[in-house]
Amino acid sequence: MYDLVIIGSGPAGLSAAVYAKRACLDLVLLEKEPMGGGQIIYTEQVDNYLGLPETNGFDLSQKFEQHAKELGAPTKTGEVASVEPVDHDWKVVLASGEELLAKTVLLATGAGHRTLGVPGEKELTGAGVSYCATCDGAFFRNKTVAVVGGGDVALEDALYLAKGCEKVYLIHRRKELRGAKILQEQVEKEEKIIFLPDTVVTAIHGDNKVESVILAGRDKGEERELVLDGIFIAVGMNPQTACVAGTLALDNGYVPAGEEGITEKPGLFVAGDVRTKRLRQIVTAVSDGANAVASITEYLTKNGN
Repeated sequence: MYDLVIIGSGPAGLSAAVYAKRACLDLVLLEKEPMGGGQIIYTEQVDNYLGLPETNGFDLSQKFEQHAKELGAPTKTGEVASVEPVDHDWKVVLASGEELLAKTVLLATGAGHRTLGVPGEKELTGAGVSYCATCDGAFFRNKTVAVVGGGDVALEDALYLAKGCEKVYLIHRRKELRGAKILQEQVEKEEKIIFLPDTVVTAIHGDNKVESVILAGRDKGEERELVLDGIFIAVGMNPQTACVAGTLALDNGYVPAGEEGITEKPGLFVAGDVRTKRLRQIVTAVSDGANAVASITEYLTKNGN
């Protein structure tokens, strides 16, 4: 019987492991991938984590992981199939059939960006293909970029990028944008933003970095090349919540919770990109992990553990 099972070893999970070990909790950190670190291991450059400018995601994730290991946080490789309540405790069932019992569980499984699935996207991710304008926008100052999507995030990204970029193409597969009316009005007024409706990206080209994209009309299918320096894809996220889908009521796939990480189920907590929140960044994930452990420690104390 563990005090805490942490599911996911990205920044939120590793931060939670550090704080949990400092609180002398008996824990185990579960990760389904051979290497921990979460999404940031694929980030070529991280320039907005306080105190560590001009680092890269892989190195930063290794520092996070090493910190947790040095404190003695045990890790276990395995994919979680389900998280189920058992009396006043929790049962974590792995895909292998193995079961772990815990007084508390922290879900830190993250959320993955939806992709376009076009040629060149995977190969040039981190080299001009980005899924986060807040993270990478500064690298494209005075350059030409495109944003793909028509919802609130896409419109906010286009407006954010227009502050520093020379030109921003907003590419959407429908005739009309789906974002909030106030954002649409701001986009229409911004001279740097060029809206391309009824258009899809069919390929991304470049030699070691993005140089152009191939566009096609959604109905006519006519293709043309658009020269640019970067492309920001904002077509949604896929929160990794399958293991709690039958246990928690979800909000568009995300786990509803405030900064304390407390869910509707006593003993089940959440941290990082998988919870409902405004900003999904490394720094907010790390903060979530710390806050969640504070809530977990309080919960265990109140329940006499």
